Amino acid sequence: MKLLDVKLGQLPTWLAMRDFTPGGIAGALRRGYERYYNKYINVKKGGLGGISMVLAGYVVVSYIWSYSHLKHDRHRKYH
Repeated sequence: MKLLDVKLGQLPTWLAMRDFTPGGIAGALRRGYERYYNKYINVKKGGLGGISMVLAGYVVVSYIWSYSHLKHDRHRKYH
């Protein structure tokens, strides 16, 4: 059953049925990658949409990782 089909009262039982082992998490990541690849990359008439989403995700993740450093630089005075 997909997450969108789960009602709020069924959420704890749905989460209990998920496989949180390393193999289960790797399988979920693999399925997600295959779904993304088949939807945006492996198409007959492809565009820049799929690759631009990957680049935008990379920019957001790298900003989050370096936010603490950037936060301290914001308050420094350069004079």
